Amino acid sequence: MPQSVNGVQGRSVPEKPLHQLVTEAVQSRATPISQLLRLMWRLDAEGGANEGLRAQLRARIGAPLQA
Repeated sequence: MPQSVNGVQGRSVPEKPLHQLVTEAVQSRATPISQLLRLMWRLDAEGGANEGLRAQLRARIGAPLQA
């Protein structure tokens, strides 16, 4: 039976809630801008998205790299 590289086959990892993904991405300085933009897109797609999360993402996207 073939196995994947990490030895786990056919298991899916449950996705974290959007607010948790945004919080982790904002706190991590290693998060690529492309991922931050995808999170912003997901926030926009959720009609009643939290404005606080949107503001955090906007601030992080515009933050200098050395910050």
